[in-house]
Amino acid sequence: MSDTQISAFISTDTKRLVEQYAEAHGVKKGHLIEQALLHHLQALRELPADLVIPAKIVVSQSSMETIIKARRKRPTKAMRDLLNGKPVAGEPEQW
Repeated sequence: MSDTQISAFISTDTKRLVEQYAEAHGVKKGHLIEQALLHHLQALRELPADLVIPAKIVVSQSSMETIIKARRKRPTKAMRDLLNGKPVAGEPEQW
């Protein structure tokens, strides 16, 4: 199999992370990128689309304001119970 070179623009932060990982683990950047692409493409093929979480989420200004307001509120008892692993009323205790 012959190799093909591709070119892509990436952020400075992503470049720094790739270089740090490659150096720390002793792998070539090209190998790291190819393996990451193969892994990502396999996940896209095999997982339902609603389970694939994007690496970066972009929200509108109004959505961000809603998130900030919600974050400032104290969680409800039901939410605290859920996060602490307690059964939720009306839900089975085990799946």
